[in-house]
Amino acid sequence: MDNRSNTIAGWVLGAGIVALGVTIVTGEMFHAERPEKMGYPVEGVTGVETGGGAEAEKPAAFYLASADPAKGAETFKKCTACHNADKGGPNLVGPNIYGIVDQPIGKHAAGFAYSPAISGKGGSWTWDNLFAWLKSPSSFATGTKMTFAGLSNPQDRANVIAFLNSKSDAPKPMPAAPAAAPAAGGAAAGGTTNAAAAAEAKQPPQGDKAKDQPILTENKATPGKNVKDMAAPSVDGRASQTKK
Repeated sequence: MDNRSNTIAGWVLGAGIVALGVTIVTGEMFHAERPEKMGYPVEGVTGVETGGGAEAEKPAAFYLASADPAKGAETFKKCTACHNADKGGPNLVGPNIYGIVDQPIGKHAAGFAYSPAISGKGGSWTWDNLFAWLKSPSSFATGTKMTFAGLSNPQDRANVIAFLNSKSDAPKPMPAAPAAAPAAGGAAAGGTTNAAAAAEAKQPPQGDKAKDQPILTENKATPGKNVKDMAAPSVDGRASQTKK
């Protein structure tokens, strides 16, 4: 019994040593440090994967200017389980929303029991309010009974609003796209150009400088005595004298 127990214990100890050795070896072979940024970057995609932020959402008017009511009708099919958008249609789980654009919030559908979160919201269903409501009902009106999570795509929201606007006796004109802000680089470039032009205007003409330069006369050009006062040497080395 003792020999068998010792043999078993030896095998167990040996197996443990082998397992430990394999763990150390494989750990060294496949050692890798945690990358600073997790995930794999995908070209043309922004967000968590590339470490950059998602593009900021533009104002509602930007998307509404190109909204398509036909596409909005397709997206609105997700809402038909709770809402009816036909004239004279009944209230369902949610109120009838025919002609809802510019109507008071929480008071449009007669006979519908709005939640206090909606009935006490105040204001009207403007383009911006509808845009915010369709993005996240719970954020727009905390405590609302509407459980719809919202539409994350801003163009889908704009299309639905265009569809709802068409479901009216008097559809409203869709807003125009907001004017684009001037590029900061253009203004800076213009300022640089103007500054350079102003600096150049202060420079005197090159021709004027030439006029202002003094002209050397014969007297000024020769140091010492005047040229006429200097005696010319004679052939024998003596200065010539003027006869009286």
